[in-house]
Amino acid sequence: MTASTGTTDTIDVLVVDDDFMVARVHRAFVERVAPFRVVGVAHTGEQAALAVDELRPDLVLLDLYLPDLFGLDVIPRLRTAGHDCDVMVISAAREAHAVRGAARHGVVDYLLKPFDFEDLRVRLERYAVQRGRLLATVVRSQADVDRVLAGAAAPASAGGALPKGMSVETAELIERTLREAEGSLSAAECATLSGVSRVSARRYLEHFHTIGSADVSLRYGATGRPERRYRFSGRSEGLRTGEAARAQRR
Repeated sequence: MTASTGTTDTIDVLVVDDDFMVARVHRAFVERVAPFRVVGVAHTGEQAALAVDELRPDLVLLDLYLPDLFGLDVIPRLRTAGHDCDVMVISAAREAHAVRGAARHGVVDYLLKPFDFEDLRVRLERYAVQRGRLLATVVRSQADVDRVLAGAAAPASAGGALPKGMSVETAELIERTLREAEGSLSAAECATLSGVSRVSARRYLEHFHTIGSADVSLRYGATGRPERRYRFSGRSEGLRTGEAARAQRR
């Protein structure tokens, strides 16, 4: 394990996974996202508890199927020891009781395996934004408390505001293209149908996925990395387009 240097401009991460190769991949993914850095890797629940004691990470990426105990059982042990690090579950566990248990333990996110770099990147970036807001918040009234709790519970961009650099017109175009598609679309297919660049199409599609308006699946080919495919879900009310979004900008 590598000890943290204690700088304040980074978010220190402990990766916990029983599979050595998977842990290596997760570490590589995390280290591609600023301002995150991996300060240690653990492969059992016992190792995870000891690593948190030693390294004091800000965030733990926690697998659930560990060889010595169920991953969620690590969390109360950390709290009893006085650690307030955040926990993001990364697991193949799809059982409802596991998801409910994770929510009861206050995890900041729950990412299902298998996933690719983009899936983890958007969650890490969302966490970094929310963490920054919480650290900067000064609570003077109930309204401040309500804003803190709402920010912790809602995904980034909930409430309809588009990220900087995105336009309502292009969002409407990509959304319409996704709605009218028969089945799922890749970013390249969406770009061809909508007439925007592939880079722009992917950025808007990833935004829709982040706020819950698009589902993502992976299509594996014979070679190369899997292709991300998007399907409109419309579950989130966070996406505002048309007149409502224009009114928000006025």
